[in-house]
This record gives sequence, C-alpha cells and structure tokens, in this order.
Amino acid sequence: MTLLNQTEYLSILQKSAFMDTQQQLDDFQRRIDNGEKIEPKDWMPERYRKQLIRIMSQHAHSEIVGMLPEGNWITRVPSLKRKLVLLAKVQDEAGHGLYLYSGTETLGVTRQKLIEDYLYGDAKYSSIFNYPTLTYADICVIGWLVDGAAIVNQTMLAKSSYGPYARANLRICKEESFHKKQGYEMLAKMADGTSEQKKMAQDAVNRWWWPTLMMFGPHDTDSPNSAELIKWGVKTKTNDELRQHYVDRMVMEAEAIGIELPDPDLTYNKETGHWDFGDIPWDEFWSVVKGDGPMNRERMNARRKAYEGGEWVRKAAAAYARKKRLKEEKAS
Repeated sequence: MTLLNQTEYLSILQKSAFMDTQQQLDDFQRRIDNGEKIEPKDWMPERYRKQLIRIMSQHAHSEIVGMLPEGNWITRVPSLKRKLVLLAKVQDEAGHGLYLYSGTETLGVTRQKLIEDYLYGDAKYSSIFNYPTLTYADICVIGWLVDGAAIVNQTMLAKSSYGPYARANLRICKEESFHKKQGYEMLAKMADGTSEQKKMAQDAVNRWWWPTLMMFGPHDTDSPNSAELIKWGVKTKTNDELRQHYVDRMVMEAEAIGIELPDPDLTYNKETGHWDFGDIPWDEFWSVVKGDGPMNRERMNARRKAYEGGEWVRKAAAAYARKKRLKEEKAS
C-alpha cells in the first residue's frame, strides 16, 4: 500500500472540498432554475447571501429615508383630507422599512448593523430621495411617478427567489398601488385646475421625470450586479427592461390627464411596440449616488439626528421587553 505524503493529502482534501462546494452550487442553481423559493434555513452561496443583504437593506433604507420629503409637507397640505392621506402614507412607508429589515435579518445580520452601515458606512438608499419637494405638486408627483416606478420594480421582486423578500414585496405592492392611485388623482385635479395649479403640476413633473427614470439603476451594460441577480432569480428583469415598461405605462397616464413628459425625443416605435426616449443624464445620477445630490447631506443628517436622539426610546423598549419576558417566565 502506497502512503500519501502531506502535500498529496492536502491536495486531495482541497479537491474534495471544491467538488462538494461545486455540487452545492449546482444543486442550488437547479433549484433556482426550477422556480423554487430559497428559505432562510436552506443552504445558499455566500455571494447570494451578500447580494441579498445589499439589495434588501438598500430597499429598507429607501423606505425609511423616503418618509422625509413627504413628512416635510404634513403640516402644509391644502386640506385636512390630504393631511390624513399623507399621514397614512408616511406610516405605511415606515411599515415597509420594518418588513424589509425583518426579512434582511433572516440572512444572519443584525438590524443594528444594517442601520449603522447606512448611517455611518457605505450602505446606499435610492437616489430619488435626494431631491427637494418644493411645492405640494411634488408630493402628488412622488405618488404618481416615484411610487409608480416602485410598483414596477416591486412587482418583479415579489417573484424573487428568496422567500422572505418575495413575500415582503407582495405585501408592500398592495399599499404602494394605493399610494400611486392617490398621487395620480391629486395630480389630475391640479392639472385640471387653475392655470397656476396646472403650471405647478407640470413644473413638478419636469423636475422629477428624469430622476425617476434613474431609479431603475444604470444601463444593463454598466450594472455590475444585474447579471448575477438575474442568474440567481433575485431579479427576473433587467434595469433597462423595467425602465422601458415604466415609460410605456407613464406615457399613456400622462396623456390622460393633460401632462407633458419633458422629453422631446419621446416617440412611439411601431417596430418594437415601445416608446423610445431620450438620453438619461447619467452624470447627475452618479453624482447623487456618490453623495453630491441636492439633498444628500440634509437627508443623512436628519436620519442620524433621529437615530441618535431616539436611543433612549430603544433602550426603554428593550428594558420593557426584558421585564415582560421575565414576568412571563416566572408565571410559567
């Protein structure tokens, strides 16, 4: 019998480990290709887990910071009815953030780490929330354009391969649909109002249209993550496919209420059956992503102030939960 030396033995062990890992990867991909949902206790590639943490936490951060531009208008809306609508919407966004943070925690990361990475690290949130809401028409446009874009994206994510993320988006979509409907109805009233109101509505659309198209992310050729996310079923459509679907839908909705989309190159292509649109100002997009947008610093400062100022509330809640748990344990 021939004895193996240490180098040969280690080589065999390494090959065996690689083969096991490759088998796991193949089995995992087979599950994805068969349309199966991946659940938290299932084996998953480390890269898949990290990609999910990135995209889910970014989604959660966006829901939370997205409360700021609308929350600024709660005391200034034109009627009590609209104040109630806006209050309910901001509350919904907070709930969406909590669903998503809970879903992200199933991947083995704590909520505290997620939030601190966002407030003090490199974690991102949607670029759209770094623009100011100058008039009440901006609130209407956020409901129509921004929530409309969110629905297009989240409807796709409701089919995600990761079960907790798919279920969270399914729940979120139901509420976002209501938000979009309210925004569209409010904008339609402004567009059908006085000349000043219609001018205000058109101005808001002019300012928000291009940033909304940027929400879907860079072109597929410039996106470092799209191919991998689609391979693993986290996404089922590319950035450009989602953006095109959105434009096709918005053109018809804008026309129905007499609003013009600010793109002179917007033309219907009979061959493709889609609307062709002009060049997106990507320099502006990357500037905002890097932290140089109109409201980046103000948004982050507001969130840090809220987080640091609310530390006593979190400590009190944790102490109460411990007290309640101990009381229940003694009773049992």
